[in-house]
Amino acid sequence: MSTMEDWTDAVCRELGIEDAVDRATITREVLDVARDVAHGVARPAAPLTTFLLGVAVGRSASPTATADLAGLVSRLAEGWGQ
Repeated sequence: MSTMEDWTDAVCRELGIEDAVDRATITREVLDVARDVAHGVARPAAPLTTFLLGVAVGRSASPTATADLAGLVSRLAEGWGQ
């Protein structure tokens, strides 16, 4: 396992959500959003945006909320400042 996988597993255990998320998919989607925001908006906006994404996903009942909302935020970031 990589450091990222070890860290993600440890955090999920500590938060009691290890069986609530598909860590491989979530990791890719969240890191993609963070990258898009860091490059399209501002680097410091990336962690705040991923937190806000998590809040929105937590409020949603949709099983595809992470992918749907991550795509929405990435598109917003890609067009930011144009």
